[in-house]
Amino acid sequence: MRLSDIVVAEAIVPRLAAQTRDGAIAELVQALADAGAMPNSSAHKAVQSVLAREAQVTTGVGKGMAVPHAKVEGVERPVAAIGCSCAGIDFSALDGRPVYSVILLLSNPDNPDEHLHAMEATFKHIQRDAFRQALRQSRAPDEIADVVREADESNGA
Repeated sequence: MRLSDIVVAEAIVPRLAAQTRDGAIAELVQALADAGAMPNSSAHKAVQSVLAREAQVTTGVGKGMAVPHAKVEGVERPVAAIGCSCAGIDFSALDGRPVYSVILLLSNPDNPDEHLHAMEATFKHIQRDAFRQALRQSRAPDEIADVVREADESNGA
């Protein structure tokens, strides 16, 4: 599975309006709903599911990245939204530093293998300094989509 197959281009938010973790999650879930990647009627439940996951353990993985995720009814296949914050957002990240890039991932609860493959595709890229830096420097949705596509191509995905 390639990250570019999961990321919904219309749900890329290069400048998040939200300044909090919960706000960023809600903004990215709504971006997925607005893009038609999930039913709008499932958006509230999706936000609650992601926040419940955050309550268990932070998805702020460090190095300026967070990968909030959940399995949500109404999502047919793994989908992701990407949001960036110039100021940084407190996600209670493992390294205690702000998060500048958020990849929100939603999957269907009936297919846990797809969720794991989507997580693997995501983490494969966020471990690379060049990918994280390119995301943080991108200022437009098409630039972010290009970063994802190029990362897949250079990583042999």
